[in-house]
Amino acid sequence: MTTIASGTDTLTRDALAVLQPGFTGTSAPSWLLRRLGEGLASVGLFGRNIATPAQVAALTAQLRAERDDVLVAIDEEGGDVTRLEVRTGSSFPGNHALGAVDDTALTEAVAHELGRRLAACGVNLNWAPSADINSNVDNPVIGVRSFGADTSLVARHTAAYVSGLQSAGVAACTKHFPGHGDTAVDSHHAMPRIDAELSVLESRELVPFRAAIEAGTRAVMSAHILVPALDPVHPATLSRRILTGLLREELGYDGLIVTDGMEMQAISATYGIERGSVLAIAAGADAICVGGGLSDEPTVLRLRDALVAAVRSGELPEERLADAAARVRALAAWTASTQPTPSTPSSALSSAGSAAGSDAGSDASTDVGLVAARRALKVTRGAHFAPVTEAPYVAAFTPVANIAVGDETPWGVAAELRRLLPGTETGSFTGERAGAEALAAAGSRRVVAVVRDAHRHTWMAEALDILLAARPDTVVVEMGVPQSPPRGALHIATHGAARVCGLAAAEAIAGA
Repeated sequence: MTTIASGTDTLTRDALAVLQPGFTGTSAPSWLLRRLGEGLASVGLFGRNIATPAQVAALTAQLRAERDDVLVAIDEEGGDVTRLEVRTGSSFPGNHALGAVDDTALTEAVAHELGRRLAACGVNLNWAPSADINSNVDNPVIGVRSFGADTSLVARHTAAYVSGLQSAGVAACTKHFPGHGDTAVDSHHAMPRIDAELSVLESRELVPFRAAIEAGTRAVMSAHILVPALDPVHPATLSRRILTGLLREELGYDGLIVTDGMEMQAISATYGIERGSVLAIAAGADAICVGGGLSDEPTVLRLRDALVAAVRSGELPEERLADAAARVRALAAWTASTQPTPSTPSSALSSAGSAAGSDAGSDASTDVGLVAARRALKVTRGAHFAPVTEAPYVAAFTPVANIAVGDETPWGVAAELRRLLPGTETGSFTGERAGAEALAAAGSRRVVAVVRDAHRHTWMAEALDILLAARPDTVVVEMGVPQSPPRGALHIATHGAARVCGLAAAEAIAGA
């Protein structure tokens, strides 16, 4: 059983319990272990904390030696957003690929296997899935993280994902309530606004969340977005009308409400993280996610002290903080009772490629992630189609990655294509001269042009124009949301940029 350090009062324990901080390093720092002993109940893992499956298992064991029911959370969506495989790319296609297949049994199987691997590493809360409907094709932060633009499709796959993940003993955290899909601003940088009418929100944005609640999602994450039809003043994370009135009372949700990262500019630049955290708990949130960018002890102490001070001043009712802390502990108790004992660390990511120190192609033919990625491909042959039989030149047109995805995770088809066609060369290009530079670098080699959301980047579309005009036999691989008509001698839409999506595309290019 967890032993709380003597001398820690109930109010301070509750204030620590509602925090979900991150930290730096691949082992737990002494300050984090000390705070777990004082009442901290959750820890968030990010890519900076991940090296190998064995290391992650050792890290989570280290945390549980201090507090046996600790919630260990991670942002592991699969697809473009991966933390377990941040250095290699994910073994699982993301939501958009699963939506493109539209087989809920497959979605459930993928989520279960992802959950099994998380559980094997000792992780018991996953900040996933995204239930956002990608209704705005220019959305800079959701895109392939969404199952699609169709409401009923997103709802049924959200429910399947929740069921699959939780069947492995890992709590799902459905996000970003009340729906981040119809935005043109990334909340990491500023406050997005959705001006849809209430009737539209009820028939579109809220439907997948209703499905997730019916499926038993253990957590819901709020969005830092302003939705005037619901609350003209406060963003969802800080809105009592949205978190308590809508989510709790109208939708009947009784699980944990987690905020999105409070250090994101939508909150930190407008309210500050201390004030924002107090307002979020007062509005009905139960857990404060912080640590993606702020990951030190002073941040934890500042937030703890801000919550304690708000209670003592009467701004935050003590019973509201106590209720929030109780919900955190209740979820911790659920995971402690349902999650299997972590398995042998070396098997935790058995088909996760070099993240486990093995050949990325090993056992690929039976891996559910690769099966899903293959099924998600949409391949279109153009008038100039000819098989790629010799090592090509891969021109990757690389946009700036959003913060949720990060720029440290590799993507594309070059690494996988090189295994199938040895001698394949590659280059990365960006900006208005990208097309001409790629053409010059390719020389006489067949060109494979790899793009990501070409419809959102004018320079990328222009680069394709230049390549296709000069080399109509160019192969085009779209690894974002496919919006433009298929172009090229061979056009492959992968519906995401996970490693397995690249491998599936490489197989199609090489005719494997």
